[in-house]
Amino acid sequence: MKTIVRHNSRHTCRVQAHRRGTTLVEFAMVLPVFFTFVFGIVEYGRLQLVSNMLTSACRNGARLGSAENVTTADAMAHVTGILSAALDPADLTVIVKDASVFDTAGPYPATAADYTALTDAELDDIQPRRLFLVRASIAYNDIALFPFSVLDGVQLSGQAVMRHE
Repeated sequence: MKTIVRHNSRHTCRVQAHRRGTTLVEFAMVLPVFFTFVFGIVEYGRLQLVSNMLTSACRNGARLGSAENVTTADAMAHVTGILSAALDPADLTVIVKDASVFDTAGPYPATAADYTALTDAELDDIQPRRLFLVRASIAYNDIALFPFSVLDGVQLSGQAVMRHE
């Protein structure tokens, strides 16, 4: 067995030749965990970016929809137009609903199905001071850079509630 002698200013240490590959093995074991962590951080950042884009686009669509002589289709097209710069419009779901439930003390919508179950609102016929909701959603798998299986079926959504003027 060959022994390698390494000199240090304080002491001399003897390393056996069969230990020379341990750094490579340790690197090979740590690398997948490190990359998973880094890709997870990047994916979380993208998830937050898309979530903020959805909320901002819905806010702009609701602001447009609160004015007179604007139809529901105009507001939905405005939201889709804003988001189409970064997302595929075919993957988006944009809805405009009557949100007068938020003016009552009753139970509020909690899930995506509850929001979908609200009655549709036609913005050019809606009464003044009436609340309406603009909501946009997209599936996580449609925007993922590095799809993680634990997030399959997750819907990202943004919404804005505003009064019609």
